[in-house]
Amino acid sequence: MPELPEVEVIRRGLIPHIVERRIISITCSNKKLRLAIPRADLARWVKGSRVQSIMRRGKYLLFSFDNEAAMIVHLGMSGKLGIFPANAPPALHDHVVFSMEDDMVMRYNDTRRFGFVRVLDPGRHQANNPFKNLGPEPLEKDFTAAYLKKKAGTRMQPIKNFLMDSKTVAGIGNIYANEILFYAGIQPTTPIGSLTPAIWGKVTDKTRIVLNRAIESGG
Repeated sequence: MPELPEVEVIRRGLIPHIVERRIISITCSNKKLRLAIPRADLARWVKGSRVQSIMRRGKYLLFSFDNEAAMIVHLGMSGKLGIFPANAPPALHDHVVFSMEDDMVMRYNDTRRFGFVRVLDPGRHQANNPFKNLGPEPLEKDFTAAYLKKKAGTRMQPIKNFLMDSKTVAGIGNIYANEILFYAGIQPTTPIGSLTPAIWGKVTDKTRIVLNRAIESGG
């Protein structure tokens, strides 16, 4: 399942091929993803627009366009975004295909169909933060031992579940929660209310090491 490192690797890989390029057409399969594919919104706000930036928040990708609309892509358990020549044969489970102005296509492929594509019109994109319920990014400066200690309080929740909660920290799932706790030498079932500031410091340090190493390795 794609977690923060895999999504970040995809983001970095897409940027040189997608940013500053116009989407000239979009085709969709007749399959439903986790949410129905927003065909009307894609046709109105994404088709014909130019990609200005691709950002990541947790496990989500955010495409911003020159018309001030945006598109959120979540890869779910098996989703992939790839760049291909326009004449490359389609693959099974290609559910949304974005044709670019330079005879290249971006394909959203998802075998299990647990991901989704969502379009934010200019008003919703500018007025609302679609990621307001997510916790801090684990590679940013506000992810600290003090923050984790305060968030944990005296609760008895297992630390693995705590780290996997997107309201605690964005982007960490089962794979990387296990890796982080292994390198920190902490049992996944340890109650969070029992951890000292020093242990939380070890968690934040190992989180950054593990995630950065995964990104450098290509996910």
